[in-house]
Amino acid sequence: MAHALHFSISLSPPPPPFLSKRLSSKPYACSARSPISSVHSVSPVSENGLPLSKAPAPVVLQPTTVDSGVMHVDVAMEVELRENGPRSSRRTKLVCTIGPATCGLDELEALAAGGMNVARLNMCHGTREWHRTVIERVRWLNQVKGFSVSIMMDTEGSEVHMGDLGGLTSAKAEDGDIWTFSVRAFNSHRPECTISVNYDGFAEDVKVGDELLVDGGMVRFEVIDKIGPDVKCRCTDSGLLLPRANLTFWRNGSLVQARNAMLPTISSKDWLDIDFGIAEGVDFIAVSFVKSAEVIKQLKSYIAGRSCESDVAVIAKIESFGSLKNLKEIIQASDGAMVARGDLGAQIPLEEVPSIQEKIIRLCRQLNKPVIVASQLLKSMIEYPTPTRAEVADVSEAVKQQADGLMLSGESAMGQYPEKALAVLRSVSLRIERWWREEKHNDNMELPDIASTSLESVSEEICHAATKMANKLEADALFVYTRTGHMASLLSRCRPDCPVFAFTPRPSSQRRLNLHWGLIPFCLSFTNDMESNLDKSFSLLKARGMIKSGDLIISVSDMLQSVQVVKVP
Repeated sequence: MAHALHFSISLSPPPPPFLSKRLSSKPYACSARSPISSVHSVSPVSENGLPLSKAPAPVVLQPTTVDSGVMHVDVAMEVELRENGPRSSRRTKLVCTIGPATCGLDELEALAAGGMNVARLNMCHGTREWHRTVIERVRWLNQVKGFSVSIMMDTEGSEVHMGDLGGLTSAKAEDGDIWTFSVRAFNSHRPECTISVNYDGFAEDVKVGDELLVDGGMVRFEVIDKIGPDVKCRCTDSGLLLPRANLTFWRNGSLVQARNAMLPTISSKDWLDIDFGIAEGVDFIAVSFVKSAEVIKQLKSYIAGRSCESDVAVIAKIESFGSLKNLKEIIQASDGAMVARGDLGAQIPLEEVPSIQEKIIRLCRQLNKPVIVASQLLKSMIEYPTPTRAEVADVSEAVKQQADGLMLSGESAMGQYPEKALAVLRSVSLRIERWWREEKHNDNMELPDIASTSLESVSEEICHAATKMANKLEADALFVYTRTGHMASLLSRCRPDCPVFAFTPRPSSQRRLNLHWGLIPFCLSFTNDMESNLDKSFSLLKARGMIKSGDLIISVSDMLQSVQVVKVP
């Protein structure tokens, strides 16, 4: 019997606090650029700089949190299921970095409608108040518009990096230009072609003849002179300088690691940002330049101590030589990993990056940890409306390697075409996934036992069996009823041909599952009676056009150790 959907009606609600805020113009301002997509028209703008069309309507329908008949799923995914069916849905998750080009309500909604699963906040830029406003806007879209976008906070880390560019969003360095890198604190006007560096020992440690790589080698300099706290450098490879870009140093063909080893993984600023993220209830905290598993363990213990009910997942960013030396231990300790190829490519030979990427993806899957491939996926789309064919091939390879997620950085934060870049990731993911299934590629990856108890071992075997059964019978979907999300992650690890509908009663678990390959998370209350759960799910899903009568479903749960095969009535 289908349960009726009930809604609470609020007449003329007061506008959310963030609708009366203008995001600070310094140091990280929202662009007034109108969305690219023709679906979204340019809206009139109010005095506070936000589009008037995005203010709450006089009557807002919101599902209540106590009604057992309510089922919440991301509205963009619901549309995809309704139009294309479960088996044609996208499996690869998409992460978008939010910046000046996409922090407005219109732009955020366009990204959410375009398939953004996770919104990333880069704490290298912007104030905490700026990030808080973006968080409020994402939550408003989730609550009022029906999306289910998760929020990831990415710490700055304490590696050597440039400072701000005196208010500029970027600066062009040309071949032969002389630039000064200085540890001085510029309280007044910054001299032309001068960049501040955050590491006090920079001028002492660097030597004439050293090669300086900016942002993973996007711009290169040669050190030609040292004058007190100032280091004179000649540009040898031109490019765009961006605020707070990372700096790496090479001497006689080898990476200079000593200075980075002296810096803590989590800086004092990072700890304040982490406190902010916990207080704001972000879903993921990504830790930059992780060198050991102890850092991850310390952070997870700290999060648990700050909030016993916190469900924040910790993502380890693999972006340094030190990360690779302790790779397995770091991934085991974390809740997921990010292959940050830009900085990683500045610390290891470029030709090794592809094999390292594949190694990390395989290891994460074996250890049942979601993994994101990041950095320079569609870098040319910061300036141009179409990607290079090489970039499309790069994205395709990450999809074929079955990474859980793909991430846009500058493309969505400050690029001219963020919605188009997201559309490229979505369309390439869908096409390569379909090709993979049509060609019936065999997944030969061996998945080792990771269970620590006999009960967990049974769950692993059930998920393996359910996946094999679903593939053999060409099921339309796998259903999993899970309170913690663990059994859903085990199914994702098996990479079945059909999508996994993951039902969980906790909104935080639903958002956390957003990062796992092939999972479509639903927030739905359920009981220990599987027949009742299935009847309820079928009724709600059929009423909203996400499944149809005759669809073949394989069902498992973390309450009953069994596999059920059933056709939708």
